[in-house]
Amino acid sequence: MRFLPFFLFLTALLSACMGEDDYTVSPNDKLTFSTDTVALDTVISGSATNTYRFTVYNKASKAVRIAQVGLERGAASPFKLNVDGTPLAGGSATDFEIAAHDSLIVFLMANVPETEGDEPVYEEDKLCFTTEAGVTQKVVLTAWGQTVETLRGCRIAEPTLFAAKRPYRIMDSLVVEQGQTLTLAPGCRLYFHPGAELIVHGSLVIQGSLEKPVTLRGDRLGDMFVNQPYDRIPGQWGGVRLTATSYDNYFNYADIHSGSYGVRVDSSNVSRLKLLVENSIIHNTALHGLDIRMAQVYVGNSQITNAGGDCLHVRGGNVTVVHSTLARFYVFTGGKGAALDFANFDAGVRLPIESLQLANSIITGYQTDEIMGNQNVDFPEDAFNYAFFNCLLNTPQTEEPDPRMVDCLWDQPDKDAASGDSAVIREKNFTPEPDLTRLLFSYQLAPNSKAVGTANAEISSLTYPNDRLGRPRGNKPDMGCYQLVRQD
Repeated sequence: MRFLPFFLFLTALLSACMGEDDYTVSPNDKLTFSTDTVALDTVISGSATNTYRFTVYNKASKAVRIAQVGLERGAASPFKLNVDGTPLAGGSATDFEIAAHDSLIVFLMANVPETEGDEPVYEEDKLCFTTEAGVTQKVVLTAWGQTVETLRGCRIAEPTLFAAKRPYRIMDSLVVEQGQTLTLAPGCRLYFHPGAELIVHGSLVIQGSLEKPVTLRGDRLGDMFVNQPYDRIPGQWGGVRLTATSYDNYFNYADIHSGSYGVRVDSSNVSRLKLLVENSIIHNTALHGLDIRMAQVYVGNSQITNAGGDCLHVRGGNVTVVHSTLARFYVFTGGKGAALDFANFDAGVRLPIESLQLANSIITGYQTDEIMGNQNVDFPEDAFNYAFFNCLLNTPQTEEPDPRMVDCLWDQPDKDAASGDSAVIREKNFTPEPDLTRLLFSYQLAPNSKAVGTANAEISSLTYPNDRLGRPRGNKPDMGCYQLVRQD
């Protein structure tokens, strides 16, 4: 038994010697990385970002020892990291190992400090990996920090102008009191926390421009997962609600996207204009895009697209839509709706449609029928007045001519057409076609779309001689809010 301690010592010594032989000390055996740069894009200063990750690989036939992992800026860095389960306290840590043909994962986030400036501030650091062989390799970390003006419990009780300097971050609902007006200057940005809404009892005036649109969106600026920003996912915030007491709302070059809903218009006096929307975008909502209930609304030169509910939902009132694109290519689960749904009742409530007119517009989507109209059969005398003029309609063509559809085209396969143009329907009206992987959608017209050159020129000249991007429509205007740029 007296030989046992010596035996254990010898075994440990031999094991240690064998272990050293299993590690490479060659400077040629370098680490490889899933990326050489982690770019967090623009983040809200003073708030922690989502957690990002990348992988470090050892492709050598022996294990690699990493003597130190550290940030060049040390504890002063805005980036915080965890390497293989070990946080980098003070910006560095020591003694890591990667077995042969194995890897480890690095998790990181950023918290960029706030500044007094209004413009985004660039931050950069390098994460350094130094092996026992003395080789140092670096991964670049970058971010832009945007300082915001945070609003909590904000109620507009006097005429107020939101400037276009730094973004406004709305942590809960922003409320415009009755009789008051909130004006959003060109270039103004409103970032809403999840669930936050803009509730208007008075008036909302959005004074955007082509060069400086006004943006209303969610406040999550990072990626939900790799190459998929939260900003392309619906339901990131509430939406804009115009209550019963709200009138004289004007949206020009507004970009309202990725909310639970877009704009909700409550019942009001139909003889008085409640909302005028021009040159604007309402896009990517979990519910209805523009939801109108018994109100007077005018929409011109605008894009209302990709709603989980209806792009345009009308229940009674007086609604006019000119040179607009209503297109529903919603790809998320749970979406049920149409590009256009109108009725003169709702759950037993009589809501007469005094007038619903659409001119020089596109109404389309993935479904074989994107236009739903329902009349109250219990009260057939209630007003149900609608008409389409020079529109591209994705709905089955009636057997007999319908006087309420004047000079319209059908976004349906042409039964008797011999050319390939009959296949240019629905998403093929646009170029490029929807990118369902990156959730990118363009509503610029394809050259062989039926909407090209078929709008009513007189209506165009009287309403919108230029498209939403300021391009002249000329003598052969296109349907929708975008004019095709023709190449000579």
